[in-house]
Amino acid sequence: MTTTTATHPASAPAAAHGPVVSFRNVTKSYGGVRAVDGLSLELHPGETVALLGPNGAGKSSTLDLLLGLRPADSGTVSLFGTTPREALAAGRVGAMLQSGGLMEEVTVRELVTLGCALHPRPHPVDEVLHRAGITEIAGRVVNKLSGGQEQRVRFALATAGENDLIVLDEPTTGMDVTSRQAFWATMREQADRGRTVLFATHYLEEADAIADRVLVLSRGRLLADGTAAEIKAKAGARRIAFDLDAPVEEAALRALPALTAYERTGTTVRLQSRDADATVHAVYGLGLYPRNLEVAGLGLEQAFIALTEAEEAAR
Repeated sequence: MTTTTATHPASAPAAAHGPVVSFRNVTKSYGGVRAVDGLSLELHPGETVALLGPNGAGKSSTLDLLLGLRPADSGTVSLFGTTPREALAAGRVGAMLQSGGLMEEVTVRELVTLGCALHPRPHPVDEVLHRAGITEIAGRVVNKLSGGQEQRVRFALATAGENDLIVLDEPTTGMDVTSRQAFWATMREQADRGRTVLFATHYLEEADAIADRVLVLSRGRLLADGTAAEIKAKAGARRIAFDLDAPVEEAALRALPALTAYERTGTTVRLQSRDADATVHAVYGLGLYPRNLEVAGLGLEQAFIALTEAEEAAR
């Protein structure tokens, strides 16, 4: 194959009227399992949005509906005011999915060249290779790549042209730390240029550090929607940690008020509490004198676990 000579289009995406993505009371079932259950949400230009949820929460089904890979049973899904398939055909959406293999027995450059040639608004092949960090392996046969290298090739294909929406499903799986950092730096550049980035991930530290907005799904429903800080606050708990020199009955610590989680390792006690002031006051009320006392908000991972466990308990 020969490298495409397409001219680089304007750097800013086409103006969007209304939301980039719109779900309106969308449902999708597989047999007796409701994978998406009355889901309503909107995404807007320039947002970097993390899609979180435990296994079986409906993340993959939501992405399938967004990309037009499956039809909704009810409700409407629209991208840029049109259907997902029309938006994809217009080259407005780039996607990097876990499912589906790459063409084998072709080189990385040949595959990326094909991706650029098929895009209605392609970028130059060398630019795509450089942005994905795969210039040095451009001559390598695709089926000889490592898992992390395959992920970077998928990323190159997802950004082969001028997309207004980039959808990523577990994009950094298999990448080393350096590759992950470079990947997210590139994604931030895309968002800064007005593009919308939606990514599903199990790396909650990535969501905390990268996303402007976090969506938490549980059993196909939208459990939480906000910034990472808002999601942490919504969990309604704080972390408490301290060291104890004096012996104390385990039952007394477990009976502290407002506890939602308890852990003890040697002399170190780690708690989660809905009312940190009441819990700490009760510690002193037991006649204990905790050393190295720390009280802090939950991290995103702890908040995510607290929210989803509360949802399961409520069901």
